[in-house]
Formats: sequence, structure tokens, C-alpha cells
Amino acid sequence: MFTPKKLEDLKKMDPLTVKIDDLIDINDVEIQTELPREERIADFIRQIKNPYLFKCGNVVVKIEFSDTVTTLTEQMKQYMRMF
Repeated sequence: MFTPKKLEDLKKMDPLTVKIDDLIDINDVEIQTELPREERIADFIRQIKNPYLFKCGNVVVKIEFSDTVTTLTEQMKQYMRMF
């Protein structure tokens, strides 16, 4: 599994300088829905290699989390109300 240092290093990777061919395509990741939650998470991380930086087709995706209690769904609803 990942150490806190390793996770921090993965988190700091720059999406502008990484080689896209070095990233795992999220479309190739298979979620094992029959596994318990913790094992599913561990399996996802094992497959994706870097949970903060991966690709979706030819697009590099960087994930960041903010320290808030607002869910992604609530944020998206608020964003859509702006239009």
C-alpha cells in the first residue's frame, strides 16, 4: 500500500509535465463491485497507480480535494444554478 510520503509525492505530480503514456487510463480500470468497500478502494488504487493523476482517453485528469463538508453533488448543483 502507499505510505503517506508516497501519496504526497503522487499528489504533487504536475499534469503539465507528466508523460501521458505513463498514466493509467481510467477506462481500463475495472471496479470489482462484489468486493467489500475497503477492498474495492484498495483494488482501484492498485489499478490506477496514482489516484490523483490519471488519464481519460487523451485527457490528463488531476484530482484535488478541498477540506469542506460540501459534497460534489451539492457543488455541482450550485454550479448549475449559476447558468
